[in-house]
Amino acid sequence: MAVKSPSEIARETLKLLATRRLAPTPDNYHTLYSEVSGHPGAALFPEVPLRQIMRVLPGQTPAQKRLLDHFESAVAAQDWAALQNVLVGYANLGLAPVAAAAAPEAASTHLPAQFAEHLARLVDNTLPALGEDDARVHEMAAQLTQFLRQPAPPVSTAELLLNNFGYRLSFAAEDQAAIRAGLLRLLHMVFENIAALSEDDRWLQGQAEALQAAATPPLTLRRLDDVQRRLKDVIFRQTEARERTVQAQGQMKELLATFIDRLAQMDESSTAYHEQLENCAERIGQATQLHELTPLLEEVMAATRAMALNSRMVRSELHDLRERTDAKRAEIDQLREELEHASAQARHDPLTGSLNRKGLDEAIDREVARARRNGSPLCVALLDLDDFKAINDRLGHTGGDAALKHLADVTRQVMRPQDQLARYGGEEFVLLLPDTGVAQAVEAMKRLQRELTTRYFLQDQERVLITFSAGVAQVDDEERSTDALRRADQAMYLAKRAGKNRVVAA
Repeated sequence: MAVKSPSEIARETLKLLATRRLAPTPDNYHTLYSEVSGHPGAALFPEVPLRQIMRVLPGQTPAQKRLLDHFESAVAAQDWAALQNVLVGYANLGLAPVAAAAAPEAASTHLPAQFAEHLARLVDNTLPALGEDDARVHEMAAQLTQFLRQPAPPVSTAELLLNNFGYRLSFAAEDQAAIRAGLLRLLHMVFENIAALSEDDRWLQGQAEALQAAATPPLTLRRLDDVQRRLKDVIFRQTEARERTVQAQGQMKELLATFIDRLAQMDESSTAYHEQLENCAERIGQATQLHELTPLLEEVMAATRAMALNSRMVRSELHDLRERTDAKRAEIDQLREELEHASAQARHDPLTGSLNRKGLDEAIDREVARARRNGSPLCVALLDLDDFKAINDRLGHTGGDAALKHLADVTRQVMRPQDQLARYGGEEFVLLLPDTGVAQAVEAMKRLQRELTTRYFLQDQERVLITFSAGVAQVDDEERSTDALRRADQAMYLAKRAGKNRVVAA
């Protein structure tokens, strides 16, 4: 029997695929090729299905991670013996806890119905935060919740499904966090570009800065709602003031155009009057009889009276135009001040009236530049309300907001006019203390603490004592303000650990 060449075997294999109406997959081709050649070959290694299985294998504990690495190496090397050892290792991991925890009661091998329902609800409530990007995690969640809601779900199966879902969920959560951070960075880039391109347009710059403040972490729904209401008010006021400014400027242009027209008319009247006088003078020079002069003199007197009357009317109208122009100029100046005031509001926290993060950045840059120019000290203090969560839980969010406003009001009353207060985020505040050394700044913070103990905060007829922990840092030469704030933040945490209601110098 003649030996067939590989090309002949390949042609016959393709014919058999068509005759038997088989899909031209690698497995079908390999099987028919072995049949035609008369030399049955080894089965193809199922690398793709095995890698799909590898994606859902648990890998949280050190032992599971080690077995997962061995599994990947065995698939890459197409080593069935190594793959068998890995599967045995996974089986031992699953059997060890069962053998050790063998309970006499059969009920312990099944999840309690109420506990299983709580787990299913937890999975259902987790999914909306993940979006629809990862279809696989939604499929696993549906499989898990369906299993948990069946009668008496086994503990071992529930543990396996939960491990697989948690492993997949960790990747989905990381993706969502990265997407959120990327979107915030893109928003900041857009807002920064708007502000940079609108340096001469204060109302637009104010809006861009307010949006930057809104997109600055930490983000909470309550904070976003406050900023949204504030931003809507700023936009409305700025739009209204801008429309009035444009209208006033248009009226100003009309007044100036009328003024120029009146001047031109006055010039034309004066020219015509002079021409008429020159004509009369020439005719007077040519007259030889007295009776010839009478009509010429009457003509001169009539022209003079008309010129005088026209001059008085024009002078009165120009005076009126000047008064109206001055009034419009004053109105435009007032509208400009209103625009600047509305833009300045975008630099303040809507709840407490103190500076927001954007306002703080601008203020601290100014104070650092001034301190280095004058060679004077500058301190920053970071304050954090003690037990603010307990205040919120007991008095509600409205009471918590009122407590923050109370702290801001007392701080403005007690501290010096040049000291600037800014809300740093949540219940944290920053105080800028110009011309103040670190020892003086510490004493100023302690004085503020004493004042808070004498000025109780009242909420629903309940007297609430508000305290804070603070860290104080002096901005060193050539040090960035962010580094000084970081040192103050670290000192504040030391004050918290020392027992709260304390001040610690960095």
